[in-house]
Amino acid sequence: MSGKDESVTSKNSLMGTKSGKKIIKQALFKSKGYKQFNQYKEEYKTNFPIFAKRFANDLLQQIKADSSPNVTQQKFGEEVGSTEIILDSSQIDPIKSKLENIEVLNDRVLRILNSNFVKMTFPVFNALFDASTEYYQDNKDPKLRENIVDGHIIAIDLSEPMDRIIDKDEDLDYLDDYKLMNPYILKLARDKIAKGGDEVLNQFESGFKDARIGQYLDVKLKQNPTAISEKELDESYKKYRSVMGTAGCNMALSRQPLGEIFRIGMGKASESVGCGNEIEDSIRDKAVKIPSWPLYYSLLENDVRKGFDLTMERSKSYLSEARKALDDLPENFSHKKFLEFLFLTVEHYNEFWFNRLQKMNIWSELKSNLPK
Repeated sequence: MSGKDESVTSKNSLMGTKSGKKIIKQALFKSKGYKQFNQYKEEYKTNFPIFAKRFANDLLQQIKADSSPNVTQQKFGEEVGSTEIILDSSQIDPIKSKLENIEVLNDRVLRILNSNFVKMTFPVFNALFDASTEYYQDNKDPKLRENIVDGHIIAIDLSEPMDRIIDKDEDLDYLDDYKLMNPYILKLARDKIAKGGDEVLNQFESGFKDARIGQYLDVKLKQNPTAISEKELDESYKKYRSVMGTAGCNMALSRQPLGEIFRIGMGKASESVGCGNEIEDSIRDKAVKIPSWPLYYSLLENDVRKGFDLTMERSKSYLSEARKALDDLPENFSHKKFLEFLFLTVEHYNEFWFNRLQKMNIWSELKSNLPK
């Protein structure tokens, strides 16, 4: 997910959607959900740059310490089932040498962190971890919080360079750098997540495996986009729901009942965001994203406009399921209003891009660029 357009959250943009107006109203009356959301947003502003620096420094240590980078590349390719995302052996040494410069590596890290989807997860995960700590009456452990949150953000961020390598639609000058970085990003994520214990790590591994299946299907569907089935596209959405759902579960250290509630809520919310992201990308490219729900529905209905209408309906359905999960939260759960407000921001994001699509009136271009 890219989602780099910060205009989404401007006051004018909020005034342009039904959910945005609700957000403004909550801000004016300083509702509990708004105050909690704002608290974690402010923490993000302070701590995200620190996290980014920590991420780059930890990554540098991983790269420098590896005496067999070719083996590392090969193992990573085998694990993810693709040689497209790894380097040829002749490329490794010069790129490794380049990335051992912290300024260069820091630049690459900031590039892959430049995603609103990645940035959004930082306050959300911290909030979920705090809510879990309070519910289970755990002793506060700032280092464990840092490791669990960092690890899952880093794991989610791995999808950014991998997507860019596969799609070849941005950062073309840095794709080989990303290929070298990817195995170390995954190892770093695993090392941090493992601090939560075996069950937390096992949950992550299971989710990561499902996400790889979704990623593989995503690539496969690109090869024959006119033959996409609803079942296949739903399966490819594992790239969203598995990663975010697992992360949600692990913010509760994989304990019930919160673990399963967080899994469903975060997983379904991410699928809803995925729909909005597909609309955003289609606007940017003036072509319906391949594969995507807009493409599936446009071909099914033989009507591009109807295709995007149905995509919005699906996004609402996903979000409805996310909201329904909140009904299962324990009574007096400390962060329920936070989650309700979070889902309101997801709804606004989707409405914003859908409304922009209507105003741009690029239907003829979208139709002409459909795969034949």
